[in-house]
Amino acid sequence: MKNEMNISQFNYHLPPERIAQEPLKDRDKSSLLLLHRESGEIEHRRFYQILDYLEPGDLLVMNNTRVSAKRLFGKKATGARVEALLIENTGGNIWNAYVKPGRRIDIGAEIFFDNGLTARVTARTEAGGRALDFGPGEEIAEKIQMQGLVPLPPYIHTVLKEKERYQTVYAKRPGSAAAPTAGFHFTPEIFRKLKENGVQTAEVTLNVGIATFRPVRTENIADHEMHTEHISITPEAADIINSARGRIISVGTTTARVLESAAVAKRQVAPVDMETNLFITPGYDFKIIDGLITNFHMPKSTLLILVSAFAGRENILHAYNQAAERGYRFLSFGDAMFII
Repeated sequence: MKNEMNISQFNYHLPPERIAQEPLKDRDKSSLLLLHRESGEIEHRRFYQILDYLEPGDLLVMNNTRVSAKRLFGKKATGARVEALLIENTGGNIWNAYVKPGRRIDIGAEIFFDNGLTARVTARTEAGGRALDFGPGEEIAEKIQMQGLVPLPPYIHTVLKEKERYQTVYAKRPGSAAAPTAGFHFTPEIFRKLKENGVQTAEVTLNVGIATFRPVRTENIADHEMHTEHISITPEAADIINSARGRIISVGTTTARVLESAAVAKRQVAPVDMETNLFITPGYDFKIIDGLITNFHMPKSTLLILVSAFAGRENILHAYNQAAERGYRFLSFGDAMFII
């Protein structure tokens, strides 16, 4: 049955001053809003107090992707400015990239970057991207690595002083254009205490695409075309998930999409290495997750729709309004919510 919910039902007022422009000094000192989805009850804590709400036998599942995309600025031979977001290295010094303004950059065009690099457009790629060939040479790869900027979301206007603060402490597998930000709040010390308390962990992967920042533009949410992203669950991780004794708690919406995409039965996933365009909307029957740790998301976004599907739209909007009133920090570098 087609979902007839209107995107306006997932809108709320987000004051610009509530959008966090930089991370806190201490990851685990962020505010934590606990939402009990059955009752709608709300509690206000600090993130390090999440230890009080996790029980022996619970399983935390995390997305271990690493942001490897790089942002470069340059110009065409005409002098027109160009911005390139390098997404994936496909061999040598050839990168799949998104370029702006993309419609005016055809195959064969050369881009002269501000750091002395030059690239030629060799092909069009999926979703409007381009293949950029920077030519041979190990020094080119080093320049891209050293001089490429962190691809921060468009709503963050402050320069990030420490590049690793746009990574989780458990980031391992390169391939993302954006970070799974729900994991920003975890520290090695929290993981040490969780292990001592009998809380298990498992890692999966979803390579986050740039489309994660795009709002839903269709009136009926069912008409929205979800972007495709690569996911993987190793056989070892699947075994841990399938044998979980306690609650399965997803760290972030990307992890939730991995688990639900790989579901083969209640609380059972298959090992996968595939693409997914799963769009989770209200009415979805969650098969795997019992809890969700997440940040506060943009209005009219697929992420807000997903958390609304899990906790109830009215519960989520009430929690968001209360968080804004109490001075919570929103979006990527913002505070956290634990839905249980």
